[in-house]
Amino acid sequence: MREENRGYRALILGLATWAGVGFLPWMPGTWGTLAALPLWYHLARLGPWGYGLGLAAVLVLGLWAAGPAQRFLGRTDHPSIVVDEVAGLLITLAGVPATWENAALGFVIFRTLDILKPGPIRWFGEGTGALEVMADDVAAGVIGRVIIEVVMVFWSRG
Repeated sequence: MREENRGYRALILGLATWAGVGFLPWMPGTWGTLAALPLWYHLARLGPWGYGLGLAAVLVLGLWAAGPAQRFLGRTDHPSIVVDEVAGLLITLAGVPATWENAALGFVIFRTLDILKPGPIRWFGEGTGALEVMADDVAAGVIGRVIIEVVMVFWSRG
């Protein structure tokens, strides 16, 4: 393999696996979601515009990297590709105050939706392209954001 191809492969796999976190054993999606929490914390401190730009960058880079990463890893939606979990968690926690309680709540809600993949979430993941790799986690993130909002409304009434 030529040098520039190795560099391209390393860049793609670095982005798709969130700097190699996706290669951790047993539960790469959970590790990837945990690894997204520091980014969420820092983006939340930037305000809505900074958060939105950071989220948009993760989505664009994820869409760009997921397709080639599938080819390099030899499998459609390879478990090591966790940039989609990063995007999904960022969507779930968008606009949520950066506290450890909210981090834990968002983590549990998002992972539950991502693992169980109820109806609409599963439908978005049908297919073999980069869009499908990202779309089911984006859908889980959107549904998770609605759930966390409902929980926060009832939590604040207590």
